[in-house]
Amino acid sequence: MKEKKEASVSISAQALRRMPYYLHFLKKLQLEGRSVVAAPEIAGSLKLNEVQVRKDLAAVSKSKGKPRSGFPVSELIENMEEFLGYRNIDDAVLVGAGSLGRALLSYKGFASYGLNVVAAFDLDDSVVGSEICGKVVLPASKLCDMCRRLGINIGIIAVPADQAQEVCDTLVSCGVLAIWNFAPVHLSTPDNILVQNENMAASLAMLSKHLRDSFDRQRD
Repeated sequence: MKEKKEASVSISAQALRRMPYYLHFLKKLQLEGRSVVAAPEIAGSLKLNEVQVRKDLAAVSKSKGKPRSGFPVSELIENMEEFLGYRNIDDAVLVGAGSLGRALLSYKGFASYGLNVVAAFDLDDSVVGSEICGKVVLPASKLCDMCRRLGINIGIIAVPADQAQEVCDTLVSCGVLAIWNFAPVHLSTPDNILVQNENMAASLAMLSKHLRDSFDRQRD
């Protein structure tokens, strides 16, 4: 526990965001039968700065591997998953069982990242009581009861923007400490609540701007 705590202090938010990409690459190597990998190879494959990669790996690795000579692939995967908490499944609830909510509930890959969506909630009576990929859609009035009873710490918001803040406030009052927000709106929360925004509109705007700039350069 001490080693994990010390590593978490020395690693940046940007490094945390890179970890899933490292894991994906390492697991691909593992499937190919590779036993050792060096930081320069990872950096080259992922088009990252080599010094940056060496620091990231050193922060989470408990093995005797060296950044240049190589890290044991299996051990590095294990260390990284433990550091990120992937080996301890976190239960979550999802609010909003519309098209986006259904898509999220249908995604099978969350378990690989330590996330288990136990149930969905919605205000629409025509949706309540249905089952989506084995997850029951419950009435919103049952949200707090389940969160408190099961000790849920993660809430996923997949409702329209005009409903998101109210849902967020409810989740916080239910004891949720981390919120994964898919609504295109900024949420106001207490300082102790972590909010991770997935704003698809903003991402699309960035893609569109990049394409427009590329076309403009081609015309020039």
